Parts: sequence; structure tokens; C-alpha cells
Amino acid sequence: IAAPFCQRCSEPFFGAIDGAFTCANCADRKLHFDCAVARYLSRGVVREFVHRFKYDRHFYLRHPLTDWLAETLDDARIRAQPIHALVPVPLHSARFREREFNQADVLAELLAERTQLPLLHALERIRYTTTQTRLDRHERMENLRNAFRVRQTPAVQNRHLVLVDDIFTTGSTVDECARVLRAAGAASVRVITVARG
Repeated sequence: IAAPFCQRCSEPFFGAIDGAFTCANCADRKLHFDCAVARYLSRGVVREFVHRFKYDRHFYLRHPLTDWLAETLDDARIRAQPIHALVPVPLHSARFREREFNQADVLAELLAERTQLPLLHALERIRYTTTQTRLDRHERMENLRNAFRVRQTPAVQNRHLVLVDDIFTTGSTVDECARVLRAAGAASVRVITVARG
């Protein structure tokens, strides 16, 4: 993903725009995260690697996926504030039993190990939600309402947090996570993902 792109969600704009802008998708929403950064679009080999890792358990792909995720840390929007902790987006326990791992956890743990950034499992998914894949933005937001809670409020208060997930599609999941983190007193919430849908 190269400029020009939306400063909030990194959606690329294929046209002539000079300077920073906010896309229509972000402009008409009250977002709870400061920015969402991905270096790649979920296309071709990127999409294939994410899907093989997530659904076919090709765990060796966690290494190139974490390489791509790490590139987001060089973005000026991420560097603008300190990072007190990386926070993986959680799976519901039923989905975890189904899949046997949480892809966001695996990527965040490997990134924390490589960068020496603290890892904080600050969130818990308390409501099972149907898969988001075939839902539009409004349906995704409704589907996720009250699906997350903060595990330990003091751990997030006044902290600059970076949410970690595999793919940013409409931003509904990370926005709901950011909402509960901000409500618990987080100073800021930024988002990094391997790819953008």
C-alpha cells in the first residue's frame, strides 16, 4: 500500500490526491482507533498465505506474515506515540476450540519476541459471533456489539496500545476492541494488520 491512502484506515486511493486525506468510509463514522496500518492489500500471495495459515494450519507461514506485519511499525502514524503494549484481537473460546489457535495471538507473540515490545492479553471475547466474512459493515458492527471486554482495567489505563490482527476489512472488529479499551482508560489505540481487505 503506497500513498495516497486514507490516514485513518490505510485504504489506498487510485487517483491524484496530494497530501493526507480521510476516505468516505472513515469520514462518516466515529472511530475509536487512531489509525489502522497495513503494508499490503489482501490479494494474490498475501491473501493465500493468510488463508493457508489461518484455515489450513500452515504454521510455518507465521514467519513471513510477521515480517509483513513488522513493516507497519515503520509507519509514521505508528511511530507518532510510544507503544506500551501489543494487544492481540481475541477469539471466542468456542472458535478457539474449533480452530485450535488464535492467529492474532501467534502473530503478536512472534512480533513481540522480535521487537522486545511488551505483549498484553488485555481483551477477552465474551460473546460468540457468527463469522463476519459475508456481512456488510453495518451488520458487522451489530454482530460485534458487546462482544469484547477488558480483562484487567488497570493494565490498560493511560497506556498507548497497538491492536494486532491478521486482516483489516471494514474495521468493525478492531473498532469495537478499541472502543472497550478506550472506555477502560487507554490513552490511545492504533491498529496493525498483515493485510487490508
